[in-house]
Amino acid sequence: MSPKTQPHHVALLIVALLLGGNLLVGARVFNTAGQESEKAAAFTHLHRFTTVLEQVRSYYVDTDKVGYSDLVEGALGGMLQSLDPHSQFLNADEHKELQDDTAGQLGGVGVVVSYREGTLLVVAPMEDTPAWRAGMMPGDIITSIDGESTLDMPLGSAIKTLRGAPGTVVSVGFVREGETEERKIDLIREIIDSPSVKDTRMLADGIGYFRITQFSEPTADEVRSALDTLLKQNLRALVIDLRNNPGGLLNSAIDVSGMLLEHHKLVVFTQGRTPASRKDYSARGARHLSASASEILAGALQDNHRAVLVGERTFGKGSVQSILPLEDGSAIRLTTAKYYTPSGRSIHNLGIDPDIQAPMSADDWQLIQMKRARPPNAPPSEFDAAMNAVVDTQLDRAVEVLRGVMLFNARSASASR
Repeated sequence: MSPKTQPHHVALLIVALLLGGNLLVGARVFNTAGQESEKAAAFTHLHRFTTVLEQVRSYYVDTDKVGYSDLVEGALGGMLQSLDPHSQFLNADEHKELQDDTAGQLGGVGVVVSYREGTLLVVAPMEDTPAWRAGMMPGDIITSIDGESTLDMPLGSAIKTLRGAPGTVVSVGFVREGETEERKIDLIREIIDSPSVKDTRMLADGIGYFRITQFSEPTADEVRSALDTLLKQNLRALVIDLRNNPGGLLNSAIDVSGMLLEHHKLVVFTQGRTPASRKDYSARGARHLSASASEILAGALQDNHRAVLVGERTFGKGSVQSILPLEDGSAIRLTTAKYYTPSGRSIHNLGIDPDIQAPMSADDWQLIQMKRARPPNAPPSEFDAAMNAVVDTQLDRAVEVLRGVMLFNARSASASR
């Protein structure tokens, strides 16, 4: 037996022994005439995989690409990528990087991305970050990163390429919804760290306002502080602005929901393949990252009849990923459940529909963001006239709704006396 042919026979021998042993187990478990054991079928497919693996090793032209480790990791990566954009194979180095939580030490451009129908979409740019200052918008399609097409690029690879050392440059090409021409921008990576609750103020008639820009560890404390500030100013109703919120920590969204709901009210639940996989969240939850944290808050308040939602449909990222370690130090990131609102509505790929539709053009929304981010003593710019003329119709509509509700409640209370 030559050295080149030995691995082929060894691999087939192992499969044959495993298959034979499995048939014995299968005969005990599935003792039904004519019924094929599922495990036996699995090993039949593994035999096919092994055959292809050895043919690649024997005949592929570039011998430096046919090592067992490279081929098997490539196959695992392709298998997981075929499931959904959020499932992926992590080699030992990638898994260790995740465990070490180096994300907090890396720079980024401040944009949350996801795949939908084969395109890399911007879920939302985080406020006051490179992507936000460059004018990227929710729904923008990222077509290239550093000159490399994002077509067929795994989501994990796209995120990793966008991140890097603070002060370094990454080039991003994107196409805006409704346009065909690609835009290109150079973004300087930086540490992403900014307050998650902004613009706390009273509007009129006892109506308070604040924006939640993301759900991070201190968000609940910041919301509590904002509420305390507004309550001292005779708060009677509240507008919570979640526009452009890219999500964040699940437990943060649950803690914020808990401030606005009755004790023990269901905020969200996750459901996997089996009934036993259901997990309810009505208090502090696990520290999962969720691009749907803002959707979880909106859905919880809507289903518990604690809020009226005004605006446009949300993005709809409502799946749960679990990290499953393997013996060699690698791991798989696998979608194991989906988020559901208290009434049982799925968030994933559907989003949350507002109670009152209030659309706004991308141009107007960008001007509103520029206007509220502009420092008080900023020098004149070419956008001053447009910024002064733009009207936040969505916020105005929300205030109108609250005034109507407050008037109705006042009249109902008066009539019941």
